[in-house]
Amino acid sequence: MSKKHLIITCIFTVVIAAALISGCQTTDNAKLKVMTGTSLVADIVEQVGGNHVALFNLVPPNQHPGNFDVKPNDIKTLTTAKLFLLQGLPGETYVDKLVAAADNPNLTVVKSNVTGNWMIPSVQSSAVDWVLSSLSQADPGNITDYKAAAVKYQQAIADKSVEIESKLTAANVGGIKVIASSRQADFLQWAGFNVVATFDDASSLTPQVVKDLVDKGKSNGVTLVINNLQDSEDAGKGIAASIGAKNLNLSNFPGGFSDTNTWAQAIDYNVNLLLNAIK
Repeated sequence: MSKKHLIITCIFTVVIAAALISGCQTTDNAKLKVMTGTSLVADIVEQVGGNHVALFNLVPPNQHPGNFDVKPNDIKTLTTAKLFLLQGLPGETYVDKLVAAADNPNLTVVKSNVTGNWMIPSVQSSAVDWVLSSLSQADPGNITDYKAAAVKYQQAIADKSVEIESKLTAANVGGIKVIASSRQADFLQWAGFNVVATFDDASSLTPQVVKDLVDKGKSNGVTLVINNLQDSEDAGKGIAASIGAKNLNLSNFPGGFSDTNTWAQAIDYNVNLLLNAIK
């Protein structure tokens, strides 16, 4: 090959490489950039948004949103986001300051009005409708794909619900009496367990509160004390020991435990923990 041909070949290669890189950047930049407040919202955005969305989740799944501290990198990410989707939890008190610090005029902040524990299938399905609406308004060009993905995911939720309810019914969980974190009570009642008393986070467990819970546990024959992983794994440990019950941790968010990055994996994990505990 002549020197002239070699130079032309090299230039052609560089031009092609630059075009490919430029194409990748255009594709990435064309995606709807979404920040989510929790992994519950993030998972639904991923299920419905697919490749049309560039997703960034804020609060780690093993941490309660009320205990979250905003980092400089979070502010930087939000400066270029188009959509900030929040679960609407009381603990999301950091939001106003974060949004003000980002100072992004192109940002739309949407708080969910979906009530109840999002780990419950019917609530999860309602949350899908909310995410679908939010994505469709922000990115109407891809509304057809968003709708199709939402329908598919809601069917998967319905199928998972039937599967889990069948397991719980077969295990006769209605006869199992529990004391639970108030943040797990709704999910446990949906699952069919008999929740005889609840408690808040560890800071609320004063000596008098603990005594009352122990007395109630003993008189009702409670066999399980269930904590919320994102509050404190050991919140109910002393209560369980005092009444001779098992102490268990459930997660309210996908990713709280290893290999539970989706809602389906997280609910399976929680239910398996419960079923194994009552064997």
